[in-house]
Amino acid sequence: MAVCEVCNNDYWMSFEIHTAGDVHVFDSFECAIQRLAPVCEQCQVKIVGHGVEVDGRFFCCANCARNSGMDKGVQVRDTVGAHPG
Repeated sequence: MAVCEVCNNDYWMSFEIHTAGDVHVFDSFECAIQRLAPVCEQCQVKIVGHGVEVDGRFFCCANCARNSGMDKGVQVRDTVGAHPG
């Protein structure tokens, strides 16, 4: 068993996540998200999905990137549900 680094729960089904140079131990995805997920620089929500990166800054969606005031941010468009054609 291993102890979760967020909630300190000693759980027999804990798991490791290997990141660049680090190993983290969690007892749930909730704790992993709490520790590892980036935060949207516009609305402060945890970015659990793909998100958007503009010049090294992270946003939860294209709308937040556009509203950030960044020059490149206004160019970002969502492609979810878009069909080529």
